[in-house]
Amino acid sequence: MTDRRRYALVGTGERGLDLFARAIVTTFADVAELVGLHDRNRLRAEAGSRFCGGVPVFDSFDDMLATTHPDTVIVTSMDAIHHTFIIAALEAGCDVLTEKPMTIGDEQCRAILDAERMTGRKVRVAFNYRYAPVFSAMKGVLTTGEIGEVQSLDFHWYLDTSHGADYFRRWHRVMTNAGGLFVHKATHHFDLVNWWLADRPEAVFADGALRTYGSNGPFRSTRCTGCPHTEACPFFWDIREEPERYRLYVETEQGDGYIRDGCVFDPEIDIYDTMGALVRYRGGALMTYSLNAYCAYEGMRAAVNGATGRAEIEVIETRDADQDEIAIYRPRHAQPERVIGVPRTAGHGGGDERMLEHLFRGAAEDPLGHAAGSLDGAYSILVGVAANRSVAAGGWVRIDELMGASG
Repeated sequence: MTDRRRYALVGTGERGLDLFARAIVTTFADVAELVGLHDRNRLRAEAGSRFCGGVPVFDSFDDMLATTHPDTVIVTSMDAIHHTFIIAALEAGCDVLTEKPMTIGDEQCRAILDAERMTGRKVRVAFNYRYAPVFSAMKGVLTTGEIGEVQSLDFHWYLDTSHGADYFRRWHRVMTNAGGLFVHKATHHFDLVNWWLADRPEAVFADGALRTYGSNGPFRSTRCTGCPHTEACPFFWDIREEPERYRLYVETEQGDGYIRDGCVFDPEIDIYDTMGALVRYRGGALMTYSLNAYCAYEGMRAAVNGATGRAEIEVIETRDADQDEIAIYRPRHAQPERVIGVPRTAGHGGGDERMLEHLFRGAAEDPLGHAAGSLDGAYSILVGVAANRSVAAGGWVRIDELMGASG
């Protein structure tokens, strides 16, 4: 197995360990080798090492690169510092696989693109939603031109009071850590639409507010564990009932002070839980977008209006169903011309498994263009960056002004 590709991972939280590290040491052990782990919290990195078979842990990212000589660095750290690890890895001669979002700001984004050009190494972004069968099916519908040239689309994502609330317990709840949900979460959605349309966003107008979480709460504490309001709080979550998370976070808190079960009503929360945006594309299509983080159920709806038809997609994740559906309509017909049923599987609609297979084993063909590079990462996050700026200052924000010469 001397031809296995060598990987080092920075950021040993749930996503890095559950999705990437474990996959390398199990499913893809014949083609990949995990040679090192680094995290700002050594205790968490050591816990992560135990989860994936005793991979070496390094206190210094630079030391890990110099000692292990990885071919690819996987970046799953806090979003705000993605760019530091991506650029350092590129300059060390490594390729990079980064979790979304690629970064959280336009300046960091331009620096990554510049480093990639200067070093000749490559950045790939882990957009697993592209690989979900139902979203791939929508890409296929649009690619074949079945509904004609796209004129407009509606895209609405619903986070429920379990998953949605969890963003407000974690480090994501501070704008400087993750760019808010317009960047951290919506980068998935903006990338999907960019990919579906095979087009680039041109300008964004947006609004956002914090309506449910943060200082809106009737009471507050530091964290769920030990909170005096557990009986009254609809968002109480007992991390002690999840042994793996407890070991990974609570038992390693002394390493960096990070609290995984923070109070969703903490007044430090400054990200939006209610968001809407208009996004204009270079080809002329206009998207109406919304994201809300306190809904009754988890899922999404999207409708794409073309010159000769309409394609609607609905995915309700918290509803038991064997499949998701895409309905194709023709003008002046109230019933769908046909319905495409797509079997539903686990792991982000089946996207995780398919993405990992593509990342670690490659693909002989990729006719729909599932693989996402640095420009895809850039144009997805810059819609969110532009949205945040529009909320703060009002008015339309142009994407090419954020890209600068890097576009």
